[in-house]
Amino acid sequence: MKFFIDTANLDQIKEAQELGVLDGVTTNPSLMAKEGIGGAQNILDHYVKICNIVKGGDISAEVISTDFKGIVAEGEKLAALHPQIVVKVPMIKDGVKALKYFSDKGIKTNCTLVFSAGQALLAAKAGATYVSPFIGRLDDVSTSGLRLIEDIVTIYGNYGYETEVLAASIRHPMHIVDCAMAGADVVTCPLSAITALLNHPLTDVGLEKFLEDYRKVNS
Repeated sequence: MKFFIDTANLDQIKEAQELGVLDGVTTNPSLMAKEGIGGAQNILDHYVKICNIVKGGDISAEVISTDFKGIVAEGEKLAALHPQIVVKVPMIKDGVKALKYFSDKGIKTNCTLVFSAGQALLAAKAGATYVSPFIGRLDDVSTSGLRLIEDIVTIYGNYGYETEVLAASIRHPMHIVDCAMAGADVVTCPLSAITALLNHPLTDVGLEKFLEDYRKVNS
């Protein structure tokens, strides 16, 4: 399973890269705003900075247009920035049309804001490279986000769709483990969720015991 980090923070991206487990990055307008990055050119420059940190990994850059012509124009501009850019397109009617357009042009895409298996099926039919079901937001409204991942994985497996299931809106480390069990191709999450996988009290206890015994005979 691939690990993407969901942020626009360069320091966090560098830390994840140095950890040795980073496969890519996802961003959105909210994450850019959180970092205080505004203005069209500044945003484009920031995407290039991210690409230069994550060597070879896919970097999702989201369009803000909601009409077909606008999505295509933005997407082509984003894709021209760097070979690693993946155009992030919303799950709307014109978005699906744009997914097909980009697929025919050989431009990678990430269909975002997916909340149902039917939406994921349409995205795959249109040729999306990735589909991003938001499992945490579904959990927030008392609907099983994990069940959606399982359903999409099953449907894609039934028909041999090559679209990768990119589990998004990951809130905690068990979301990551559950998605891995369900067969998601990718998870995108905050750095804190990834580093939380490192932690277990028995690891801490065991390490302290090893070090204590070492000190007894080497002090």
